[in-house]
Amino acid sequence: MVTILPAPYGLSLKDASLLLTHEYLPLEAGVAHTADGMIHIAASTYMKGCTGAMLDWWFGWVHTTQQYQLWHPRDHVFSDWEGPRGNGSEYIGGHHLVEEYIGGELASLKISFRDPEVYFGPGWQAAFNAAGYATAVCARVGQWNRTSGQVVYVGHLIHLVKEEPDGVRMRSRFWLGDVEEGVAEGAADGAAVSGGFALGLLRHATEEMAILATILPDMYTKYAST
Repeated sequence: MVTILPAPYGLSLKDASLLLTHEYLPLEAGVAHTADGMIHIAASTYMKGCTGAMLDWWFGWVHTTQQYQLWHPRDHVFSDWEGPRGNGSEYIGGHHLVEEYIGGELASLKISFRDPEVYFGPGWQAAFNAAGYATAVCARVGQWNRTSGQVVYVGHLIHLVKEEPDGVRMRSRFWLGDVEEGVAEGAADGAAVSGGFALGLLRHATEEMAILATILPDMYTKYAST
């Protein structure tokens, strides 16, 4: 049974750059509290035959519900997109609006993509190259009300892509409990920042990246140039 580990095991968001200098940290697959009061989720998936370019393309391509359900046919329910709609790996500044089952509960989320510089600082490209990382998909994650459109941001995600001899290693990291400033106390749904949700997210993230690894090379060949 997976349990939530105490604070010494949880990587704080402010220390995300340690991922670049440590190929493996004490927590590569699991859930732990952080010293600053968040919940940290770490998932790791080896994706044979995949590249950083393929993953950048994927996050800029997966907009519709039909596309989104390819990624996890059982858990992914709904998808929409606000932002660039080209086919050229353009997702930074865009927003992915999704409904998906996490830990058996339906979650409505807004994933707002950010430049990796927000988390890794200026000169992140050089640091990535030196450490053998191809790309990082970074975002602020919010609870989204599909009816009203209201969003309350409660966390962050980083999908860090390490180059390997015959593919990539996806180091997925999530931080829950960073509720945006100015939000009234109690406005955020506690279920989406709870330990149960975090454990469900660990399983979901591991499954969806494993599924993606089986379809991405062919999808990229078929659709990336169209």
